[in-house]
Amino acid sequence: MGVSEMGARVARLEAERRAAAEAGGDRGMKAQKSKGKLTVRERLDLLFDKGTFTEIETFRRHRAQGFGMERRRPPTDGVVVGWGLVEGRRVFAYAHDFRVFGGSLGEAHAAKIHKIMDLAAKAGAPLVGLCDGAGARIQEGVTALAGYGGIFQRNVRNSGVIPQISVMLGPCAGGAAYSPALTDFVFMVRDTAQMFITGPDVVGAVTGETITHEELGGAEVHAARTGVAEAMYDDEEECLADVRHLLSLLPSDNTRFAPEQPTADPPDRSCPALRDMVPVDAKAAYDVRAVVEEIVDDGEMFEVHEMWGTTVVCAFVRFAGRVTGLVANQPAETAGVLDITAAEKASRFVQFCDAFNIPIVTLVDVPGFLPGVDQEHGGIIRHGAKLLYAYCDATVPRVQLVLRKAYGGAYIVMDSRSIGADVSLAWPTNEIAVMGAEAAVNVVYRREIAAADDPEAERRARVEDYRRELMDPFHAAERGLVDEVIDPAETRVRIVDALDMLADKYLPRPSRKHGNQPQ
Repeated sequence: MGVSEMGARVARLEAERRAAAEAGGDRGMKAQKSKGKLTVRERLDLLFDKGTFTEIETFRRHRAQGFGMERRRPPTDGVVVGWGLVEGRRVFAYAHDFRVFGGSLGEAHAAKIHKIMDLAAKAGAPLVGLCDGAGARIQEGVTALAGYGGIFQRNVRNSGVIPQISVMLGPCAGGAAYSPALTDFVFMVRDTAQMFITGPDVVGAVTGETITHEELGGAEVHAARTGVAEAMYDDEEECLADVRHLLSLLPSDNTRFAPEQPTADPPDRSCPALRDMVPVDAKAAYDVRAVVEEIVDDGEMFEVHEMWGTTVVCAFVRFAGRVTGLVANQPAETAGVLDITAAEKASRFVQFCDAFNIPIVTLVDVPGFLPGVDQEHGGIIRHGAKLLYAYCDATVPRVQLVLRKAYGGAYIVMDSRSIGADVSLAWPTNEIAVMGAEAAVNVVYRREIAAADDPEAERRARVEDYRRELMDPFHAAERGLVDEVIDPAETRVRIVDALDMLADKYLPRPSRKHGNQPQ
């Protein structure tokens, strides 16, 4: 084969690549831009380090017949797949191209996603889905549905093996919504991304309710009400920047550890500000995020589900460069009680950390589970058990710190020593008891108080007795349920030291196929 003939073939290759990059044409481009959305390749450029993305199956086309499909066979078939580097580490991705068949999924489209999911698992690297598609391709019928089945199967098979992130940049309706729900993290862009099983038209026809796409399944709905989305963003650039940040905090797969990052923040830094940051009065509110920012490297935290389950804070942080999962009760929200959503949020976070070798630090300041008919009938027993199960099942290093109050079953659930915390620390303000002193006295000394000449004075005296006998800050330490009562200023150095000591922790699991977690 002569040089000139090879040159002609290479020229054709370049022309075919340009055609694939421009699939959808000017009309598709204008439609995408009119909605304030980026094109598929602009999104990939934002996700990956510059010039590192390698695309495969660029020239894949569908083979469907009927409904005029045989006359419309654009390259890529509406999805771009490949791999590249994020912060210098390998990441795989698929990205729907709404300009081609509305990003809908058919046989060839699904096969491309299946391939990249399998490659990610083989390479042991995270998978990111940039979702902007119209669901199953109606013209391809059951083969499209089978394609989704293959995606769901791989989502589950890869769960706990490689990190999976879904980025919602457009519509996601019907069965297509189940794939993001099966992944570890879901990000959504306000106004352009929606997720629902049945759309507004179907809802209206069946129930008579009138509702918009955004009201039914927009970013705010899923970030604040359903808990499907970790976070929502005003634009795609901000969203994809946070996806990159999250990836920099995660290990590539479950056989490795998250990357350590050098820090100028001394591991033995004292935190005297903590002595005045948390009020001694157990009923006084404060924002636990201030405590977190004081003790972690450089005050930085990547919070997940910030708008959902707000009585608990879950975040990725670093201690002496080591990525750590942090769970903390939030007294600024309903006194930091555990409710259904908070228990679900924390349990899923603990499970993720355990699956990917990320140590867990738990800051405790909890008055109990939220009382009420709605909570009981909503299944607080079942949902609270999820958090209990997650902690009991976790084999990664676990450090508990009791800041203030820790009452009843909520204390046990928040990674107490009795359910397997490796190290349990407490501030001198800790109050660990079955319940608060006032409530306990009302139960235990009900008759004595009622019979007293001065019931209120009697009750105050009994409260003081109860506090002195059972809520002394050294009571739990005397019984070995707290390893050490510490000066708040020592918090950072003691946590860093405990995590260093536990760095090589090994705890074999019992021989079983899997447990039966509460649902």
